Amino acid sequence: MTTVLIIGASRGIGLELVRQYRADNCRVIATARYDAGLQALQALGAQALRVDVAKPASVSALDWQLDGEKIDMALYVAGVMDRASAHTPPTQETFDHVMHANVMGAMMVVPQVATKVEEANGVFAFFSSQMGSLQNTRSSDAALYRISKAALNMVVRTAQHDYPRARMVAVHPGWVQTDMGGMQATLTPTQSVTQLRQTLASLTDVHKGQFLSYDGTPLPW
Repeated sequence: MTTVLIIGASRGIGLELVRQYRADNCRVIATARYDAGLQALQALGAQALRVDVAKPASVSALDWQLDGEKIDMALYVAGVMDRASAHTPPTQETFDHVMHANVMGAMMVVPQVATKVEEANGVFAFFSSQMGSLQNTRSSDAALYRISKAALNMVVRTAQHDYPRARMVAVHPGWVQTDMGGMQATLTPTQSVTQLRQTLASLTDVHKGQFLSYDGTPLPW
């Protein structure tokens, strides 16, 4: 049975990933921060773990909670948004909130999880955004979020060298109708996740360390 780990799965894209992988009879291990999220994951048949990616002590517990596991597909979905432009410098609190969840959490998760993905010769995907593309930057809106996703992309690029048996990628899920994307977005969570899963299932060694859109299209760094 395929084992899927979804980090940050209590709502939106993460919850839809749980739904679809469980519908395909995959064994799903999923994380959330709060009781309501954990209960939602359990209701879908997932093994639910309490993890707050912004807190190092919480992330470090993943290693023993996943002891002995071989993970075919690991997905780092957790992330937060700040919409201020470059005209508005972030407070230290805002900077820490965004960077801890979007970057530090990913950096801490890598050594806890990547070896278990290597055991299965599996895939480790990190949910980034086309807003983190340096080449495609056309605006300063959500400047801190853009910066955090550019940094997350580098997490993927550097980690791939240390875990060569895992296929690590940064993925852009599209503009999705979630709390972060808003209801004016062009994709529903179901549409995004359906195509994302097809893309992730088709990854080969050629794709290691790449930045891809949900439909498999390569994105510029």
